[in-house]
Amino acid sequence: MTVRNIEQNILRLPPLKRIKIVERILKSLDKPDEQIERAWAAESDKRLKAYKNGLVKGVDWKIIKKSFSK
Repeated sequence: MTVRNIEQNILRLPPLKRIKIVERILKSLDKPDEQIERAWAAESDKRLKAYKNGLVKGVDWKIIKKSFSK
């Protein structure tokens, strides 16, 4: 069966069944990449350590929020 055949068969289905197929496809794509997850964990640890050691300063949430409301 070709992709085109699959697509044609799916498009013949009632909307609710098509939605279920879409949800299953999206769920199958929503898997975290372990390498990226480890890299982000290492980066967040590095940033927290720098903050705790006084190498970087935090920014007050009110200032950040204000800069986005312009």
